Amino acid sequence: MRITRNIATSLLITFSLTAGAQDAPKEEFKPSGKVWGYAFFDYFMKMHADSLGRGKTQYAGLPNNTNTFDFRRVYLGYDYNISEKFSTELILSYEGQVLSDNTRSIFLKSANLRWKKVFPGTDLIIGQSATPAFSNTIEKFWGYRSIEKTILDMRGAVASNDLGIAIQTKFISNDKTEVGLHLMVGNGTAQKIETDRFKRVYGGLYALLLNKKMLVEFYGDYNRDQLDPFHKSRMTMKGAIAYTSDRITAGIEVFNQAQENYIVNADSLTAAKRDTGNGSAFGACVFLRGTIIKDKLAVFARYDMYNPDSGFNADKYYFAGSSPNTESFLVAGVDYTPVKNVHLMPNIWYNSYSNRSKNVSGLKKADNDLVARFTFWYIFK
Repeated sequence: MRITRNIATSLLITFSLTAGAQDAPKEEFKPSGKVWGYAFFDYFMKMHADSLGRGKTQYAGLPNNTNTFDFRRVYLGYDYNISEKFSTELILSYEGQVLSDNTRSIFLKSANLRWKKVFPGTDLIIGQSATPAFSNTIEKFWGYRSIEKTILDMRGAVASNDLGIAIQTKFISNDKTEVGLHLMVGNGTAQKIETDRFKRVYGGLYALLLNKKMLVEFYGDYNRDQLDPFHKSRMTMKGAIAYTSDRITAGIEVFNQAQENYIVNADSLTAAKRDTGNGSAFGACVFLRGTIIKDKLAVFARYDMYNPDSGFNADKYYFAGSSPNTESFLVAGVDYTPVKNVHLMPNIWYNSYSNRSKNVSGLKKADNDLVARFTFWYIFK
């Protein structure tokens, strides 16, 4: 009888605990937020200046021997979870813009509302947010936005953010594989105010394979810029592939942007009639980074080739929308991390110009900008 009573008591206790666990109320959601940010800070010296001041890169046009301490970017962000279904993102940024009195100013980089799982596996994003060219892409594999923008951003082909509406969906999502789609309709003016009635349509498809160590990405966008007196539009296509391991990360990114009626040219400088024509910008990037001491010491290098107009004709005279100069870009350096979230990175930044026009020689034919930098990248969150 004692054994029977003990068994009965044990069963009763087990049942009570199980029932209590089943009846325990679900933990109530509590809204929460966090502040985060980072900064890219340089000391740089212009070691050589292009004789014609060509290009639109950050150091183009600066005279030889220019040297200064400067912030290239400062981010201040705040993420807030309103509920289990809704969250917000706010980012204020300084990226080199100044006021009339030459003091630094900030602008609104992101301000959006995310509706999570508005459809199965799909989030809806309303407001200022990252475009599909940058949200789940090769920039994360490059890993050194602190050193330089990816080639599309650097060359002004696509802005990193825009104001509009977007959806992000994942077709497959597990520990080893992720396949997703990001679609967006935006003003096409990045952080600037919209000035026309046209919209830019973006789309990006990506796959993280091989335990998420390999990225395969395809991206495209289209923007109508003008209807009268003739059509003007831009269509961008990009493909990228990258692989990362504990020791080495490597990647390739290639893009082409078709520019309808962006070019104005003529057969001579004095021709009475000027024609509009189509342009085609092309760029390719190869990067490599490697770990020497895990979490302490790494090296990185990157080479870009950029052609602002693949259809350039040396027999024509151009007045808008084209450039005779192809450009080659190289950056390389060392990344020392004394503590987590602090990076000290001496690096060399180089951009060269090659003129395809007829009857040019010497420095007009080929020249470069060369900069030596010591970059500090620190993160707070």
